[in-house]
Amino acid sequence: MPTAAQRERADLAELFRSTGPDAPTLCGEWSTRDLLAHLVLRERRLDAAPGIMVSALAGYTEKVQQGIAARGYDDVLEDFRAGPPLWSPFKLLDSLVNGMELLVHHEDVRRARDGWAPRLLPAAQQQELWSSLKRVGKLGYRRSPVGVLAQRTSGASVTLKEGPRPVTLVGEPAELLLHAMGRDEVRLETRGAPADVELVLALDRGF
Repeated sequence: MPTAAQRERADLAELFRSTGPDAPTLCGEWSTRDLLAHLVLRERRLDAAPGIMVSALAGYTEKVQQGIAARGYDDVLEDFRAGPPLWSPFKLLDSLVNGMELLVHHEDVRRARDGWAPRLLPAAQQQELWSSLKRVGKLGYRRSPVGVLAQRTSGASVTLKEGPRPVTLVGEPAELLLHAMGRDEVRLETRGAPADVELVLALDRGF
């Protein structure tokens, strides 16, 4: 049975194919060509990947990404579809690190278009995303001046930021995770004082 990461890769590859290289995404000004190049760089150009997170190295990363994007779209897509090469650490870590990453970028393409709706994900995948939220949510809401709690529609909850006048975000794990990672195109309910809810929704949730 394929892992969540393998399913997300296959579905995202098909979405990249159907949308073509010039479709919008939720990643700022990046088109699908740019996002695809980013994903291939991340797994296949380990010399350039550190610049994704380290601003001092971002110039080199951008140059390499532009070079990948300049290749034929179909060729780059096949690299992505094939997954990490044998020499990449992502090959061994695929199921651990790519389930969340590929889901988020899958939604970056899906939700950049009108008429999107949340996908119905398997319960096991939602549970994996809930576990990931407990880690990344603390980073996403670290700047919040008020407390932030995440609550599943099933009732389970976790504190992502200690603080006064807590705001509760309610939704499925995928929606909560996407919001924690800076996406606003989500389906969530909010509970708390209106001014505090507005503060949380307006946060810079970038890593």
